[in-house]
Amino acid sequence: MSPKPVVLKVGGSAITFKDKPLTPNLRAMKRLAGEIRRAEVSNLIIVHGGGSFGHPIAKEYAIKDGFKTENQNIGFCWTHNAMVTLNSLFVNALIQNGVCAVTVAPSSCILTKQGRIRIFQDKALTKLLEKGFVPVLYGDAVIDLAKGFTILSGDQLVSNLAIKFEAERIVVGVDVDGLYTADPKTNSSAKLIKKVTLEKLKQLQKDVGGSQTVDVTGGMFGKIRELTSAVEKGIPVLIVNAAKPNRIYKALKNEKVLGTHISRGENNH
Repeated sequence: MSPKPVVLKVGGSAITFKDKPLTPNLRAMKRLAGEIRRAEVSNLIIVHGGGSFGHPIAKEYAIKDGFKTENQNIGFCWTHNAMVTLNSLFVNALIQNGVCAVTVAPSSCILTKQGRIRIFQDKALTKLLEKGFVPVLYGDAVIDLAKGFTILSGDQLVSNLAIKFEAERIVVGVDVDGLYTADPKTNSSAKLIKKVTLEKLKQLQKDVGGSQTVDVTGGMFGKIRELTSAVEKGIPVLIVNAAKPNRIYKALKNEKVLGTHISRGENNH
């Protein structure tokens, strides 16, 4: 029987320049692809965020709010297309580094209802894993059974995949060292929280700031809220800085690395 999968989320801020619309960080992609290859995780699922590709267009056309007028349809297409472009660049970097990465487009296998995943046709994804491939999914514009369409965040996808495939753990790569008591980019007295249980997290959530750049999926607070359902099932989460070399490598290897460990508590570490 193959080992339980590891789900890796690569934040959009780690592979794009978030303040410049539609600008990929190709150097970061190449470095991260190399780290993923060297870590040699035998059963890996990757999800990446939108960064400066998905978010600005999705916001402009209010895709997350659902269908209101016909002119949003072109916005849906542009949003999805931007994510396909970003995914193609990242998957290209992975393949060039020897990772057998295969794109799985969420909009072609997932339907949401009121923004939550309702139907997930995962047979192809299951078979890819069985054959030793690395499926690469992403935050996407998807069809919604109630709202017409919406944005499915990479974080909701990560949690859903981790639970569905009974993941061993989740690694989340962002552009800060982990979860802080306040936004470290604007508050110099913000302290890194290295370990936290779900109960403690609920108290802290009031203090966690939103993302500074355009993020239609809710910033750090939204991330943590989405990951909670996986942690409740006993799947631990490690948040690390994907912008710093070798942090993702160490996290994937389960080596000691600076970051935030989130666990259910009790005897779950």
